[in-house]
Amino acid sequence: MGDPAGIGPEIIVKALAEPDIRRCARFIIYGLNEVLTYAADMAEFDVFWWRDQHERISKDAPQGIVVADYDEINWLSTPSKRGPSVLGGQASMRFVEDAIIDALSGKLDAIVTAPISKQSWNLAGYEQYPGHTELLTKKCKSRTSAMMFVGGPFRVALATIHEALLELRHRFKIGTVFQPIDLANDALKKWFGIEKPKIAVAGLNPHAGEDGQFGDEEDRVIRPAILMAQEAGINVTGPYPADTLFYQALDGRYDCIVAMYHDQGLIPVKLLAFHQAVNMTIGLPIIRTSPDHGTAWDIAGKNQARPDSLMAAIRLAVDLANQKLEVHQKSKS
Repeated sequence: MGDPAGIGPEIIVKALAEPDIRRCARFIIYGLNEVLTYAADMAEFDVFWWRDQHERISKDAPQGIVVADYDEINWLSTPSKRGPSVLGGQASMRFVEDAIIDALSGKLDAIVTAPISKQSWNLAGYEQYPGHTELLTKKCKSRTSAMMFVGGPFRVALATIHEALLELRHRFKIGTVFQPIDLANDALKKWFGIEKPKIAVAGLNPHAGEDGQFGDEEDRVIRPAILMAQEAGINVTGPYPADTLFYQALDGRYDCIVAMYHDQGLIPVKLLAFHQAVNMTIGLPIIRTSPDHGTAWDIAGKNQARPDSLMAAIRLAVDLANQKLEVHQKSKS
């Protein structure tokens, strides 16, 4: 459910109220039943789910939708008390940690995470996790992971995520660029069923450095990473100037773009697919998607949030789970 004080409860209720979404899968909501009920009342929906205590949720939960209710959490939030909090951080961490455990055990086929507040996690003492990606990587014991955003005509993997731009130079290494190329190639094959993915890599500097005139990162870091990936059999090219690469990718020339930093990759995705963009974590043994937006404190509790991105995240998670099942069945035969 994400942070109970954010728009997570509202967009969950609105998304799952859609019959075509409910037909996609069975759903377990890790969260607070009273907050979901309040969101349903605000949206003028009747309650359409089952409720059980989270300790009793099993793989054989009722068909349809069941709330794994953490009713021991004393949540007294009202629309006038929106914003980061210790309790919001503690609650949202419990929800996602339990979902990860259940996904790793095979109880769940996929996880879709509603927005959390990084500030709430920090207040609750989880400052070692800047976001879901870092937490999932740690809990899944994955060696590496990366963010991939799917929206409009683009799939974009990020070489760096929650890092200040001024600090990027000190951490920008060949492996920083090679890993998302490698992970994206595997994900495109495994999750999206693309046999021979075509990947393009953006430069870091203006004009992709223009032969060293605007920085040496392209020659010193990015090109060696691309060469390493090519030698491993990956169909990857670049680095290309980012200001023209995304335009060139509009016609489907590439299956994925690897961007060097957060906003370089996210601005074009959000420009063309703001309400349908999905964030997924690649490099994990489990499927995880999420809407590509935050808690939206300014509209939380006002029945103004749109569920489009969450609906897209649910559909993508279902598609990936079906693709994973198909690959597994083929391997057995």
